[in-house]
Formats: sequence, C-alpha cells, structure tokens
Amino acid sequence: MAGADSFVDHLLELLAPLGEVQARRMFGGCGIFREGIMFALVAEDTLYLKTDHESNDAFEQRDLPAFTYRRHDGKKITISYRRCPDAALVRSSTLRPWAERAWEAALRQARARREKSSRP
Repeated sequence: MAGADSFVDHLLELLAPLGEVQARRMFGGCGIFREGIMFALVAEDTLYLKTDHESNDAFEQRDLPAFTYRRHDGKKITISYRRCPDAALVRSSTLRPWAERAWEAALRQARARREKSSRP
C-alpha cells in the first residue's frame, strides 16, 4: 500500500489548486473529496474521475474506460467514473481541467439527489 499512498499524495499535491481536497480510504482504494463530495477515486494506482451525461464525451473521445468492479456474486458493475488521461497526471495545470469537469459532474449529481429527496 506504500506505493498507493505515494500516488495518492502526488494526486493531492496536483489537486491542491482546487482548494481543500482530501483522500479517504474506501473499498480497497481511495475516494477523493472536496467539500464532502466525492469527485474522483483511486483504485490500483489509477485515477478515475466522476462523469455524467454532460462530461462523458470528453472521456469517450479519448477511449478512457469506465471504472468497473465485480460484486461478490460475480456480476460486473460499471459506475460513472472514467480513467483520467495519463498525460494529465504530470502537473496541476494539465490535471485541473479534468478535475474541474469531474467536480462539476459530482455537484450536478449531488444537486439532483437533494432535489429528489426533497420531493413529497
């Protein structure tokens, strides 16, 4: 896990210009949070960024795969996080547009959940 910790530390340094960003261990990896909202995840030393209908095209155009995992029953699950381009992991300025896109998708999802839960 030492390698994973150094990768996560590197990501947090790159993401620092976004403001206070935190990593929390979860499900054998890490969630990356800002203002309590998860917008990225790290699994097996790979960064995945939150996507939605508005942001997915940028990832699809680059053939960046979605994050998948297998449940205990063997069923393959795909969630709305896509691999970050490797070239974006070099410096803050190259990661920032991708991270901002993920943050915006996470905010849209959080708003939609709030609106849905407030309906009678």
